[in-house]
Amino acid sequence: MKDLLLITPPFTQLNTPYPATAYLKGFLNTRNISAYQMDLGIEVILELFTKNNLEYIFEEAYQSNRITSENCQRIYALRADYLAVLNSVIQFLQGKNPTLAREICTRTLLPEASRFNSLDDLDWSFGTMGILDKAKHLATLYLEDLSDFIVECIDENFGFVRYAERMGRSANSFDELYQHLQSETKYIEKITLQTLDKQLKKVQPNLASFSVPFPGNLYSTFRCAQYIKAQYPHIKVAMGGGFPNTELRSLKDVRVFEFFDYITLDDGELPIELLAQHVCANKDAANGTFKRTLLLENGEVVYKNTSTKPDYKQSELGTPDYSDLRLDEYISVIEIANPMHSLWSDGRWNKLTMAHGCYWKRCTFCDTSLDYIGRYEPIDAKILVDRMEVLIAQTGETGFHFVDEAAPPALMKALALEILKRNLTLTWWTNVRFEKNFTQDLCHLLKASGCIAVSGGLEVASDRLLALIDKGVTVEQVARVTRNFTKANIMVHAYLMYGFPTQTVQETVDSLEMVRQLFEEGIVQSAFWHQFALTAHSLVGLNPKKYGITPILKDITFANNDIDFTHQTGIDHSQFSAGLKKSLYNFMHGLGFELPLQDWFEVKIPKTKIQRNYILTCLATDPYLSVQASAKIVWLGSMPLVKEQSKTKKGTTLKTLQLTFHHKSSSVKISIEKDQGEWLLNTLPSLSPVCDKLLNYGELKANFETHFESFELFWFSKPVQELRDFGLLVV
Repeated sequence: MKDLLLITPPFTQLNTPYPATAYLKGFLNTRNISAYQMDLGIEVILELFTKNNLEYIFEEAYQSNRITSENCQRIYALRADYLAVLNSVIQFLQGKNPTLAREICTRTLLPEASRFNSLDDLDWSFGTMGILDKAKHLATLYLEDLSDFIVECIDENFGFVRYAERMGRSANSFDELYQHLQSETKYIEKITLQTLDKQLKKVQPNLASFSVPFPGNLYSTFRCAQYIKAQYPHIKVAMGGGFPNTELRSLKDVRVFEFFDYITLDDGELPIELLAQHVCANKDAANGTFKRTLLLENGEVVYKNTSTKPDYKQSELGTPDYSDLRLDEYISVIEIANPMHSLWSDGRWNKLTMAHGCYWKRCTFCDTSLDYIGRYEPIDAKILVDRMEVLIAQTGETGFHFVDEAAPPALMKALALEILKRNLTLTWWTNVRFEKNFTQDLCHLLKASGCIAVSGGLEVASDRLLALIDKGVTVEQVARVTRNFTKANIMVHAYLMYGFPTQTVQETVDSLEMVRQLFEEGIVQSAFWHQFALTAHSLVGLNPKKYGITPILKDITFANNDIDFTHQTGIDHSQFSAGLKKSLYNFMHGLGFELPLQDWFEVKIPKTKIQRNYILTCLATDPYLSVQASAKIVWLGSMPLVKEQSKTKKGTTLKTLQLTFHHKSSSVKISIEKDQGEWLLNTLPSLSPVCDKLLNYGELKANFETHFESFELFWFSKPVQELRDFGLLVV
């Protein structure tokens, strides 16, 4: 028996838990509030994709005469083949049966329907990814074929990472959702409620709290809440998470509280602590103290923020706790041949946050007026790595996804140094802004600590529009920064946007040309286009006239975030969607760089005005800029093999040291005057990340000049510059 049951509703991710409940459980541990958590999504998926349930689905589809398309007829005809390999495929995708990969790749084991039609050239898409990834992709297509059958014949709302998403998007009124909740439960909903019921009986909570991150979780959450109210009326029900934080701030419809007792906004730790205290003490709402909580009082929706207690600092929240979750049963899938999408959907990642909010918080399309963006608070790197070590011990996983809005470079540097100091072998990735502080040396330091990928917003690759967005970067700067990451062997994914207010057709074409050149130069490896969406809490949404758009406002009684609008330009930007995505797919595979941009589009477009070598010109700069005295000097290499040499010329003997530095995959030899070489040998150990205090450039210069003249001549000499490329970093 626990005080709280924390629930992630169907469906979010197949490969790893959505972290909200783990964050909350970790916090509740520090407050001695007992809680149990469940990822209802993965539990439903694992129950749905069993032989018994799929046999029922095939039979139900046949008996109800719903098998109409040629594709579903084929799947039904091959049902025995689908069922025969089902358990093996699930176990393979759970990492429990890796030897099956070879058999899957023969293309004789799995039945194939329409999802496999896209496999024009498997080696082209996965030739560099290895047999295991090819097999994961094929197994994913097998599951997606079954998903297509379920959607067409059983439940049109089903999706592996969403359920009834349409009803949660831009639902200004609760009417449609409420109407569907009065209808008979569908088969997948029944599995969901049966699975939930088992946990309710086991945990016997006083409060069931749903964390709802996305529109695709909303309907299932209401269905579950409806069930709890009907079957367990003594249990209080709460909702929080990303969806209510952004969408339900203007909630007025009292019918919502037929399903929920409380809806909390923004950071959930203090609100849920107060709710737990309130519920367990059996107090009525009038006598309760709440933090950012919506509830029903006297027949009206009211907002209660009566607690004067401040929110907890990030250092006080505790380490996320992934216990209770079925960590060894998550399913790694590879849907498309995109390296960043592979990171999102493949492998189990411990999720952490370096900093609350965004340190930039100026981008005009972003929800900067909301707390989750607008309140910036970083965590000390030592506390962060402490938490990483706790999670490694708890989960056995050394992979981390930092889910920051934009990880700050200074904190990333401190994190990398702390990881190296503790000699940890980790893998991690995060989201960043492509800002100038990501120097070549910092990127090499991040790589040494285990950073494998970054994603960041290039958005509209146009300097005029980047300024209008207030992104704080230029295309030239993005090019240099992505070059720095790529040189350090850190994969770069770019978020791209089209249709931003005032954007012209010419700017769309020129933006695509910029993207083409970034891929042609090999400094961006992955990207995704999305069309601009107007949100109520962004600077554009709060001041639309400034950006030349007119919102189409509706009466808001339920959700309020995405807003329809008209452009002053009158341009239908959706006409460019197919061409942008088709060209990008080819660029990611190293194809089509020589083609005119017009070839990607069905509609007529103007010729680009961007010079064909624009990005190459941006990159023609010296990677080593002037060094600030406060910059830390880090040596990532090992100590060299030393050989003393001497050379006599005109009666003068010059003694030198030949230093041979060996790296994991290469080596370098430098020759240096003996006395300076001995100083270097004595100094290098003090520049190692394992040292408690690293020297900065000013201190190193002062130390050198107590023995010799002109540190600059030494620092910029050829031997030292060779070491700069071999692990001597300025960060």
